[in-house]
Amino acid sequence: MKVAFTLRSIIGLLILLLTLPVAESVADERKALKVCADPNSMPLSNQNHEGYENRIAETLAADLGIPVEYTWFPQRRGFVRNTLRAEDPNTGDYKCDLIIGVPESFELAITTDSYYRSTYALVFKKGTGLDDVTSGQDFINLAAERKSGLRVGIFEQTPGALWLARHGMTLQMVPYITLHGDPAEYPGQIIERELLNDKIDVAILWGPIAGYFVNKSKDVELTMIPLFSEPGIRFDYAISMAVRFGEGEWKNEVEALINKNTDKIEQILREYNVPLLAADGSLM
Repeated sequence: MKVAFTLRSIIGLLILLLTLPVAESVADERKALKVCADPNSMPLSNQNHEGYENRIAETLAADLGIPVEYTWFPQRRGFVRNTLRAEDPNTGDYKCDLIIGVPESFELAITTDSYYRSTYALVFKKGTGLDDVTSGQDFINLAAERKSGLRVGIFEQTPGALWLARHGMTLQMVPYITLHGDPAEYPGQIIERELLNDKIDVAILWGPIAGYFVNKSKDVELTMIPLFSEPGIRFDYAISMAVRFGEGEWKNEVEALINKNTDKIEQILREYNVPLLAADGSLM
């Protein structure tokens, strides 16, 4: 009888465990997808929710059946400290839980598997003497007399500057501040304000930004040429999402959402004219 009682107890315990509610996932517990974002960084994001990172966030939130809530802060020094790692003084909760786009090698948070790869690009006006340039190699191989008068806008300490210096075009560089202290400034202005107003002849900038502003230019036709990495100079980067250190379960949830929505995310990126690269570095 003693053995029979023990078996009945075990069976009863198993039945009880099987009928208990399944524990909710990290995502199921959330009332909103709390995203850390720049309020003025098109085409990535802005406060009007017009960027492709806004669209991607909305796609993930719709899959979870919850709204998106933003914590806005310029993506400058202190971005992570003031967003992902910052607590709301009223609730004690973190202000936001997810950064939609960071380099795969980002060191200030845990990153997901990358969900797209892009590259830097050359941009110039059509009909200004560079229409025979169809690749980065064509550009650096221009005859010396054609190079001599060119003004090439680059952001300081970016691959474009290193590339021009390597190929003997230091004198052609027109440098711009990479991270401007004024949050009203944004990288796309190198096209809108400088290239379109003939202050420079060529711009070199991150491809997703280049592609968006090339498409946005309606009155002046622009050419965009993706640049490919070469030994010692890396132009292409894989982009991931990021969560706080110690939140591996949430990272796994986000990765599952990305994988589930891969086709939708790619469609969004293509709508914004983002130059997309395959894992081997070739254009998709």
